[in-house]
Amino acid sequence: MVKRSVVFLAAAIAAMGLVRAAAPDPVQWTLEFSPAAAKPGGKALGKLTATIGEGYHMYSPTTPPGGPNPTKLSLADNPAVAHVRWFEPKPDRMFDPNFQLETETYEKQAVFLVEVEFAPSASGNVELTAQTRYQTCTDKICLPPKKKTAAAVVKMDPAAGEAAAIPAGYIEVPAEGAKAAAAPASPGKPAAGGGDTQSLAGFLLTAFVLGLASIFTPCVFPMIPITVSFFLNRQGQGDSEAQAGGRSGAVAHALLFCVGIIVLFTGLGWIAKAIAGPFGVVILGSNPWVNGFITAVFVVFGLSLLGAFELALPSGMLTKLNAASETGGYVGTLIMGLTFTLTSFACIGPIVGPLFVASVQAEGLQPVFGMLSFATGLAAPFFFLALFPSYLRKLPRSGGWMVRVKVVLGFLVLAAAVNYLNKVNEALQVGWLTRERFLAAWIVLLAMAGLYLLGLLKMEGIKAEEKVGVGRALTGAAFLIFALSLAPGMTGAPLGELDAYIPAPAAGAAGRTAAAEQAEWIRDDYSAALAKARAENKPLLINFSGHACTNCHWMERNMLPRPEIQAALKGFVLAELFTDGLDAASEKNQALENDKFSTIAIPYYAILSPDEKVIATFPGLTRDPQEFLKFLRSGQAGS
Repeated sequence: MVKRSVVFLAAAIAAMGLVRAAAPDPVQWTLEFSPAAAKPGGKALGKLTATIGEGYHMYSPTTPPGGPNPTKLSLADNPAVAHVRWFEPKPDRMFDPNFQLETETYEKQAVFLVEVEFAPSASGNVELTAQTRYQTCTDKICLPPKKKTAAAVVKMDPAAGEAAAIPAGYIEVPAEGAKAAAAPASPGKPAAGGGDTQSLAGFLLTAFVLGLASIFTPCVFPMIPITVSFFLNRQGQGDSEAQAGGRSGAVAHALLFCVGIIVLFTGLGWIAKAIAGPFGVVILGSNPWVNGFITAVFVVFGLSLLGAFELALPSGMLTKLNAASETGGYVGTLIMGLTFTLTSFACIGPIVGPLFVASVQAEGLQPVFGMLSFATGLAAPFFFLALFPSYLRKLPRSGGWMVRVKVVLGFLVLAAAVNYLNKVNEALQVGWLTRERFLAAWIVLLAMAGLYLLGLLKMEGIKAEEKVGVGRALTGAAFLIFALSLAPGMTGAPLGELDAYIPAPAAGAAGRTAAAEQAEWIRDDYSAALAKARAENKPLLINFSGHACTNCHWMERNMLPRPEIQAALKGFVLAELFTDGLDAASEKNQALENDKFSTIAIPYYAILSPDEKVIATFPGLTRDPQEFLKFLRSGQAGS
């Protein structure tokens, strides 16, 4: 729970890899026609069989868009062919953890049918070549899309019989799914962060809870009774639509008001999805300019919440929106929901901001679903209270507690800004945000939140003579306890899960474990590492890593320093190759990983023999030492 709280409060969302492991193609294709003869102008039915390797699955031609690459089928151009139709067997529909989506797949074997109608002028032996483009995955990794062909010969015979009928259970593949793509698409996405990220259900639940939490902000909470009363009283104010429906009309207006909120945030998710595309969003995790922009936005939000200035939309825009909402009817109520959301964004922006960044840096349609879930949580209380207006009297009164929520949120948003500033620092390798400075910033900001709640830091929302309640005291104490627990990290002491999000200790720091110092990694020099492996006749272990890769940091600070792992590493020559920098070395390392392993995922571990043969690979992060140790031992055994 501590880790998840830190991730969302500080918006420390892990950078994500594009692709995972490479392996020999697990799919073999064969094409056959039985009988292998057809009349000129007649038809023949062929079977295109895909034999799929154990543990892999392939996606059907009708797989829904927005996720993996569907299988594309086509027949090479041939003047003897007049028309072609493709048919697929019924696929299995399953939830694919690689894409966090429902997908249609085949395992072990898939037999596609191709119905070929020949031209009347066809003669002799006609060679037919099936062209395929497909992607395969396991439950943990995905391979880049591949292209293959399979050929068969059909003899033109005027005495040949009619083609067999299409068996029951087969589905005709739409034209879009039955043609080969002209250009290769991006490789498929792996499980985000090597399986370290939340499930989609957990993410959506978190987004919904954050939406509910947004209610308790000074911009939103005071509007609840006013807005709900407006719904209930509207039929008495000349609105004919509401009058006609009575209380049900008021509920309908409340529902439309909520739809206005949901439409705005879900629209943001769609825009992010459309601009970034299904694969490009992962670049945000390590791009210094993007993270620099996010840092600046969070600083502005944080200072605004602390009362330095007020963020507000242009008055002219709000005036026009307000006038539109007063036109009456259901359209006016819908516009009122949009207007309400925009006017309250100064308070809910710091909450939705980290969530929005998290969803955009994630996979598939998560930006859309994340914003939909958040907006539903934000809108739900309005609709509930419209159904049960008697609960309005039970709501706590607006007061100083809302201002205190805003101020504490300001400190947390500034802490999030420090986290994103660290991503800039690591990507550019400038070194001015050290571990000590990072932790000092977090300790001070979190301690200030605690001192504020205890009444020791005089800011807006707390009066000098006001007594500290039990809830405030315990919350303030929790902030101070967490802040103080970070102090040992300033001397290099390990901080467990948090080490993945903060700079590493300096070499030779007092708290840095001796085991961590034992491993000697050759950095950003593959040629030198390979030469050493050949000279010492040892296998070469490559760690493809990233300066701003959270999962890489976790492995390097929590897995690699373990005594049993360090003992196994002594049997290797070690190379650490960074791929997310802006320098020539990073470009060279990325090209090596992509060319040799068909992936640019990080973290990614590969064991090579001295003659550069791939012995074993390990994609992503694992929290199981025995799993990683098994990988290392397999590399030693295969060398």
